[in-house]
Amino acid sequence: MTPESFAAAVAGRLIVSCQAGAGHPLRDTAALVRMARAAVGGGAAAIRCGGVGGVADVAAVAAAVDVPVVGLTKDGTGGVFITPSVAAARAVAAAGAQVVAADATFRPRPDGRPIAASIEAVHDAGALFMADVSTLEEGVAAAEAGADAVATTLAGYTAPGPPPEGPDLDLVRALRAALPEALIVAEGRYHSPASAASAIEAGATCVVVGTAITDPQWITARFAAAVSSSSSS
Repeated sequence: MTPESFAAAVAGRLIVSCQAGAGHPLRDTAALVRMARAAVGGGAAAIRCGGVGGVADVAAVAAAVDVPVVGLTKDGTGGVFITPSVAAARAVAAAGAQVVAADATFRPRPDGRPIAASIEAVHDAGALFMADVSTLEEGVAAAEAGADAVATTLAGYTAPGPPPEGPDLDLVRALRAALPEALIVAEGRYHSPASAASAIEAGATCVVVGTAITDPQWITARFAAAVSSSSSS
């Protein structure tokens, strides 16, 4: 897959993230494969997957769907843990992901190597690289290092304290202004169709939605809280 063909596949469309963390009721590769198939049936242009399920999830989903797969691994929960090393990036590409997503923030990487080394390894494997960033400066640096797409995945998650409630549309706008030709992916706390649409209006090429589509536990909790609040008022 070329950068141009991936951009054409996802432009103005939705990517669905099908992941489940350790201990979650859906932490099962077969369940996530069915979820990915359902998402494609609903109109997803691509699937983002892997996470704590690692390359096993990536390989299974890639074999099951006919849309591009954005693969990743997660190792730990603090610092750089999304596809955190050159070796992890190579493994995701080898599992069949057409696009490898990785933390491209300025934080130290566990293997001590620059993000450019992961980008080079992914390109050598014939895949594309999606840089998950938290700031404008990180996005520009990733693009200059050769990333094929820049995603706002980590906006709000690298500073002390809890992340904000809503998505970082200002970062989407800033990235588009700084990188007018880049493939900009809006990701992170897009919890409604309206917010996803607002990302496209802000200049994103496409939008990734995960929790609000693929986590029935989270969705149920939101409904339950709303009903409880209404009944007690």
